[in-house]
Amino acid sequence: MHWRRLRRRCRRVIDGIPLPEPFSAQQLCARLAADRDRPLRLMTLPTPTGLGMPTGMWLATEEGDYVFYDGRTSPLHQEHIILHEIGHLVCDHRTAVEDQRLFRHIDVEDPRSIRRALGRTRYSDRQEQEAEMIASLILEGAGRVPAPTLLSGTLGGLASGMGLPGARHPGAPCSPG
Repeated sequence: MHWRRLRRRCRRVIDGIPLPEPFSAQQLCARLAADRDRPLRLMTLPTPTGLGMPTGMWLATEEGDYVFYDGRTSPLHQEHIILHEIGHLVCDHRTAVEDQRLFRHIDVEDPRSIRRALGRTRYSDRQEQEAEMIASLILEGAGRVPAPTLLSGTLGGLASGMGLPGARHPGAPCSPG
C-alpha cells in the first residue's frame, strides 16, 4: 500500500530528530535551528487565510528560514501547520519562486535572496504528502495524536462503537496516514 511506503520513508527522515520534552513546535524549531546552525523564525501569516489560500508556508532565504502559519486557527492546527512546513524543510523540498511580490512583508535585504518557497494549499503531490506525513509522525511521537489503526475513519468509528478490538477510540482524530 502506498501510504505504508510513504510512512516508512518519512520515518527514516525524522528518526534522527529528537523531540523536545515537553513537546512544542516552537522548541522543535529552536532545536532544528541550533542543529543546522541557521536561523529558523516562526511567524504568523500577515492576513487571515481563506479557502484556496495557504495556511502555512516555508521560506528559505540566504539569511535563514521562515515558517509562516495561520495564527487564527486552533493551537493544535497551528502546530500541525508548522510541523508540515518543517517536513518540507527536513526533506529539502524545492520549488521555483514565481512571484517575489508575495514576500514583500518579510524583512529581508533583497527579495531576490529568497531561494525556496513552499505554500501549503494542496496535498496531491509527493512533496505535500511527505510533509503531511512528517507532521503527523511528529505529532504521534509527541503524543498529540494517536497512531493510525487498521480501522480508521468512518469504518473505525463504526468498529469502535461496536467495541471491536483494533478500532480507534470514539472521538479520536483520524491520522491522514
